Amino acid sequence: MFADTMMYVRNMPWSGLGTEVKEAPTSADAIKLAGLDWEVEGRPIFDNKGREIPGFIANTRTDNDEVLGMVTKRYQLVQNKEAFAFTDELLKNPDVEVKYETAGCFKGGKQVWLLARMPEQEILGDEVDPYVCFTNTHDGSGSIKICMTPVRVWCSNTLNLALKTAKRSWTTKHVGDITFKMEEARQTLGMAQDYMKALNEEAQILVDTKVESYVLEELIDNMFPVNAETSERKIRNVDAMKQNLFNCYDMADIAKFKGTAWGALNAVSDFVSHVQPARMTETYQANNWSKIMVGHQMLDNMYSMVR
Repeated sequence: MFADTMMYVRNMPWSGLGTEVKEAPTSADAIKLAGLDWEVEGRPIFDNKGREIPGFIANTRTDNDEVLGMVTKRYQLVQNKEAFAFTDELLKNPDVEVKYETAGCFKGGKQVWLLARMPEQEILGDEVDPYVCFTNTHDGSGSIKICMTPVRVWCSNTLNLALKTAKRSWTTKHVGDITFKMEEARQTLGMAQDYMKALNEEAQILVDTKVESYVLEELIDNMFPVNAETSERKIRNVDAMKQNLFNCYDMADIAKFKGTAWGALNAVSDFVSHVQPARMTETYQANNWSKIMVGHQMLDNMYSMVR
């Protein structure tokens, strides 16, 4: 018997994160509205005897002196305004309307992001908003990255699958010359459109792939394995997660896809996007959205099994 120990909320995965910037005409405006108009500088690091540690610096916010990460002196620092400057070329494209949607940061500024929305598309009769997320890091963990995050409008489920036929994320070199900015923007739009086309084609295959209810149960069991050594507490938690996933599968917006691989995927997407644990931490929402943004492992696992 499943125990219901989780709460369930259906809204945007980034609801409550960042600052709404729909009317921002430039990336600089979006950054300012979101409170990201600060800079980072590499400062020397000293040991407990006051001696400078060679080869390393501390990336530090200049507005509050918070250290965001320690990196080698070879690390190339890219300021927020520099990281997203090329995105302004997206807004100038006469063929594809792109609007800034929201912007923010995680972990005190270690990761900064800017979200843009492309024109609505249709997949299997559903309205889907293609979001493009641009991220920059200051802790040495990554470079400027672009991620596709398509969202079903009706239910706010994210559908950024790890397709074999199109990339869902890529990095940009980011150079200052305007010619290169325009080329980066052109490539970004091209890859985003390629991903949405591939996603539509994959959805057609998955909706024709039948998944009987007993098979779905087996797949979900594989996602949440337990054995003789599993504690009773963990078993209760696993049962609760399974029940919530089945609840997602029974939602009205998935009804027309029930019995198919596409329906199973949407159930998992609903689960990772909207089901919250009973014990909420301060960082849960931000951490979960970070996973969703780059592709949630649970959704990838289900996609791999049904595909």
